[in-house]
Amino acid sequence: MSAFYEITIDHLLRATLRVEFTTVAGSICDYSIVLILGTGDGVETIRVYDAAHGFNEMHRYTRGGGKQAGVRFHPGTLGEGMRDAIAAIEDGYSEMIEGWRSR
Repeated sequence: MSAFYEITIDHLLRATLRVEFTTVAGSICDYSIVLILGTGDGVETIRVYDAAHGFNEMHRYTRGGGKQAGVRFHPGTLGEGMRDAIAAIEDGYSEMIEGWRSR
């Protein structure tokens, strides 16, 4: 089963959390958690957490260099990593956006 949803986490900054995931027999087998920022030019990806390579991975984005190399961010299951990624964005989105703006 697959699911998708978006939540505006900061209306003033126009920051959105996008969550996509797939489950098999109740376990997460794939996911993508994305922090998106609305700008005058459209939307920009700020941070992505995913399981595209079968493990919990995080990609930073920069204004000048785009998508950066992925790094492992959580040693646990994909479900644990997905929940940790959602919490990381909810708790730190403003710092993530500021980091994107400064690079």
